[in-house]
Amino acid sequence: MARKALRLASWTSMALAASGIYLYSNKYLDPNDFGAVRVGRAVATTAVISYDYLTSLRSVPYGSEEYLQVRSKVHLRSAQRLCELCCANRGTFIKVGQHLGALDYLLPEEYTSTLKVLHSQAPQSSMQEVRQVIREDLGKEIHDLFMSFDDTPLGAASLAQVHKAVLRDGRTVAVKVQHPKVQAQSSKDILLMEVLVLAVKQLFPEFEFMWLVDEAKKNLPLELDFLNEGRNAEKVAQMLKRFDFLKIPRIHWDLSTKRVLLMEFVDGGQVNDRDYMERNKIDVDEISRLLGKMYSEMIFVHGFVHCDPHPGNVLVRMRPGTGKAEVILLDHGLYQVLTEEFRLNYCHLWQSLIWTDMKQVKEYSQRLGAGDLYPLFACMLTARSWDSVNRGISQAPVTATEDSEIRNNAANYLPEISQLLNHVPRQMLLIFKTNDLLRGIEAALGTRASASSFLNMSRCCVRALAEHQKKNTCSFLSRTRISLSEAFHLCQIDLYELVLRVKSLRLAGWLSTLLCWLFPAPH
Repeated sequence: MARKALRLASWTSMALAASGIYLYSNKYLDPNDFGAVRVGRAVATTAVISYDYLTSLRSVPYGSEEYLQVRSKVHLRSAQRLCELCCANRGTFIKVGQHLGALDYLLPEEYTSTLKVLHSQAPQSSMQEVRQVIREDLGKEIHDLFMSFDDTPLGAASLAQVHKAVLRDGRTVAVKVQHPKVQAQSSKDILLMEVLVLAVKQLFPEFEFMWLVDEAKKNLPLELDFLNEGRNAEKVAQMLKRFDFLKIPRIHWDLSTKRVLLMEFVDGGQVNDRDYMERNKIDVDEISRLLGKMYSEMIFVHGFVHCDPHPGNVLVRMRPGTGKAEVILLDHGLYQVLTEEFRLNYCHLWQSLIWTDMKQVKEYSQRLGAGDLYPLFACMLTARSWDSVNRGISQAPVTATEDSEIRNNAANYLPEISQLLNHVPRQMLLIFKTNDLLRGIEAALGTRASASSFLNMSRCCVRALAEHQKKNTCSFLSRTRISLSEAFHLCQIDLYELVLRVKSLRLAGWLSTLLCWLFPAPH
């Protein structure tokens, strides 16, 4: 009996050793792709993070200086563990981690600053995998379709990577190829996240992160369908065709599938690259203004919003032959379609915030699901303190002190923030993400939202509300009255903007006179 057991153990050891050697030597078979490995790693990381919070903060007086310091260290350790988990499990995990990293003013800075690196640490498929996807989806080899195909990708993201290529007819294109394993793993990964979030909620009832799972469950299938991305690109190009500063690459439908997307190749610098803009004589203030104009039109007027404006998806360049700045918008997989009711309430809310009508700020915040947390909701939307919201967000620019206060409050109010995110309409979640990504770009360019940008938003709100009113009346007189009211309010905004410019010019003149008086030129 002992001899049989020994023989069985020997054969088992040999089989395991042989399997290990095979897996190690076969570079196309990654142990990280096995379900048991991915599940085990996620469960272990969640358990370690939960244990750290439970034990580290247990004996420290709540709200004390020591508590804040210890909590900050726990946040940082947990964020690093979460980041390591996302990098190891890749695919869906990186996508969700990137989403969290974009919520600058909603989550503690320890999390957002740590998870931001996931934008530059996305997995990269081998050329063998790229060839396999193209062969399976297009039915031909790369050399049959392209005159040349760069092996090194222009960029790799959580779900796909992009290669530069030249078609047989000489046109230069960008080829977006999905990572081959993402499709199969995504549904299992989302189910795993759902189970883990429910488990964490049992330990920490005040933290409600089911909104994150709901968003991933709804949006990932859409992002994994590149034909959907192509349709979005064409829709937004048609929708914003009046903006001559916006460039959306054309889609080559004859060579596009659910996992392969061929686009016109357009080059430019990332929107947060000040050095590139200075070298190419591109005005950073103008770029920031154009971005605000473009997104205000999407959100308030059309209700069809590009929700992934991280710097890798927004390029800028001097338009060939014109000498004017051009914004290039890429990656159209993730859009939020706003219902008319939501869009109109959101228009009213921003109008109230811009013109400091606090009664309506409360009313429209509550219509959007904020309840008694409407002051927090207003602060989250504007990334301003409640004091600034009450004084008027267009009256004074944000200061470094206020910015720091907002970020600290994200940690202090994390239970309330998670509760709010769980109760607002699902449409609001991607709007928050979009707002924070745009603010990140403004911070990198040093162009935080000014009174001028708020007035541009207000123009879009006026137009959107007037269009809704005209659509719901058949009376010629009523339509005329609405049009006159719209024109009057737009003139009011233009006049107010003119007054602000005159004031700024006068102030500049006064400062110049004062400096000349203090520091007279030598004779």
